[in-house]
Amino acid sequence: MSDFDRNYAARTGYAERAAAIDAGLRAYMLRVYNYMAAGVALTGVVAWLTFQAAGGDAIQLVGSQITGLTPFGQAVFSGPLTIVLFLGTLGLVFFLSFRIGRMQPATALALFMVYAALLGLMLSSIFLAYTGASITRTFFISAASFGALSLYGYTTQRDLSPIGSFLVMGLFGLILAMIVNIFLKSTGLDFAISAIGVLIFAGLTAWDTQRIKEMYSVSDDGTIAGRKAVMGALTLYLDFINLFLFLLRFLGDRR
Repeated sequence: MSDFDRNYAARTGYAERAAAIDAGLRAYMLRVYNYMAAGVALTGVVAWLTFQAAGGDAIQLVGSQITGLTPFGQAVFSGPLTIVLFLGTLGLVFFLSFRIGRMQPATALALFMVYAALLGLMLSSIFLAYTGASITRTFFISAASFGALSLYGYTTQRDLSPIGSFLVMGLFGLILAMIVNIFLKSTGLDFAISAIGVLIFAGLTAWDTQRIKEMYSVSDDGTIAGRKAVMGALTLYLDFINLFLFLLRFLGDRR
């Protein structure tokens, strides 16, 4: 009888620990998704407000010329501020990625939101090229695709590490092809880049979700868990933004 009681207690203790780990993992992943969603929302709001401040619907594309811009719009879309924004966002995301291990979670989260806002300034240019309706439609398609892919990465028992390594190599090749096509201006290569880009970031969404899940440890204190949540949110944010931009090349209606 005493043996039975000890076995029962052991099983009960294991179940309680497993339940605690599962609850902690859910809270951690929810935190990651909340940060990521806040970043995406901030980027979208800043992009829209920037476009409106730049001239809104009064902006017209005449050949390669942009007309109807306000002074603010001229600074954002055709001035040296464009280069400053590009370099600033690039530098900030690298700084955050490499220095997050020494930051407080609140500081890391604040920098992530600054990055999301700056990227919103840059991405406001998509409103010059595509209609608002097609941007909205593509956003919801991207959100649904991202949700399904991330759910797969979270629930699958398959190890996605080999696929992830292949996708990272493909990403470097994609960047090189995009740089080459700046000079070639090939429509065929541009189509291939768009298609490959969608596939790469679809795969990265699932792989990164699995990696972020595996980063969780029940022994992490609040500071370490906070840093991991911000880094995970940044990773998924970049996956979503790039998936959206590549899908927009296919689904967006030109103005």
